[in-house]
Amino acid sequence: MAAYEGKVFTEEQEALVVKSWTVMKKNSAELGLNFFLKIFEIAPSAKKLFSFLRDSDVPLEQNTKLKPHAMSVFVMTCESAVQLRKAGKVTVRETTLKKLGATHFKYGVVDEHFEVTKFALLETIKGAVPEMWSAEMKNAWGEAYDRLVAAIKAEMVACSQP
Repeated sequence: MAAYEGKVFTEEQEALVVKSWTVMKKNSAELGLNFFLKIFEIAPSAKKLFSFLRDSDVPLEQNTKLKPHAMSVFVMTCESAVQLRKAGKVTVRETTLKKLGATHFKYGVVDEHFEVTKFALLETIKGAVPEMWSAEMKNAWGEAYDRLVAAIKAEMVACSQP
């Protein structure tokens, strides 16, 4: 498990994340796909980072591997956010975190990719729960995402060490 040295994830932030995730959870497949479509809309070159998209002529919405991948990433990100305060740290399974770090390192993911992904995530959540969306909710999800990214980056650094 990786720790994040930063601000405390407050009870209020946790409540906002939990409340919105409870609503979004039932549509996680659709929202996950929307999340990835938004990433590719902002940064079309990001498609090259995914082996199953690189040589595909199939429209993204119809790619049989994108939807399950997008859903699993979206769910993992949201579940990580929901448990953050209770655990006091990112608690994605250590093996999963190591794999995420290794994969992101292998494919050359850089800070800009994480920033695009953060923007796409926040926009996806905003679109999913517009009646709940606020500056506070945006900050709560942003903080949770930043902590997950810090944990992934720590594993990426570990991969770069000889």
